[in-house]
Amino acid sequence: MNPEVFASQIQDIHTWFNRSTSALTEEDSSFAPVEGTHTVAQQVAHVAWTVEWFLEGAFRPEGFDLDFDKEKAALEKVTSLTEARVWLERAFHQAAEVIGSQTMESLTERLPEGPVMGGAPRLAIVSALQDHTAHHRGALTVYARLLGKVPPMPYM
Repeated sequence: MNPEVFASQIQDIHTWFNRSTSALTEEDSSFAPVEGTHTVAQQVAHVAWTVEWFLEGAFRPEGFDLDFDKEKAALEKVTSLTEARVWLERAFHQAAEVIGSQTMESLTERLPEGPVMGGAPRLAIVSALQDHTAHHRGALTVYARLLGKVPPMPYM
């Protein structure tokens, strides 16, 4: 395997997320199924934030930053699905670029010990991104259905 394969996987994850959530529009930005849950825009922003978080954690000497209050504060400001999608595009582009530019030696270096993937190879973030993103695109397809929309199949 080579780093470009993992970069391609990241691009696929991004494509599937965008396709799954394409039924949602800017007008849906503030929809949340119940009080206390993320809105559509915040869900997308959370995915973008997490892509950046995984990437940073994989290459930061001390590993993952577990101060999630920063994320909470950032997400509370997100009100536009369009803006959240711009953030998402930027985050996935950067992740694919960084992963694709590494050597296999770098990607197989072990993450620092800790509660998040401690001791796993750096490239483990690719499958973690896939799992995390799948979870949120699934949630957003439920949001779309609650709004009376039919989300498309992600893989077609």
